[in-house]
Amino acid sequence: MNALQRSVLLLSLLHLVLGTEAKVYVYIVNRLGKGRSMTLRYKSKNNDLGYQVVKDGAEVHWRFGVNFWRTTLFYCNVKWGNSPRYHFDAYSDDRDYERCLHKCLWQIRRCGTLYGYNEASRKWEKFAFKNKPDFET
Repeated sequence: MNALQRSVLLLSLLHLVLGTEAKVYVYIVNRLGKGRSMTLRYKSKNNDLGYQVVKDGAEVHWRFGVNFWRTTLFYCNVKWGNSPRYHFDAYSDDRDYERCLHKCLWQIRRCGTLYGYNEASRKWEKFAFKNKPDFET
């Protein structure tokens, strides 16, 4: 076994023993107003967290560990009333590793706009929904 293979093995063992995965909480809040509920389905490659009906002013949340390879991705489909089905990434390691240090906060506001909180800058940022969902709600 060469030095590189030993290093990879050692890092893998440390990861398993120490449980070094960073824990992240994702919160999605319904701020549509006017009593409008939304249906949300969220999943990752390995976890389908199912469907939720989120009432106006309520939230859904979950916790997960960022994987060792930093490829973690959770995505959502959301729909309310007669709206089209919208899709967005609730956590993408490429985008959110520094933006969501411990919490990934999302709000779906009136007129169907999506806002995410940037923990590093301490500001809300507007995000675009994707038009073509990867799965059904």
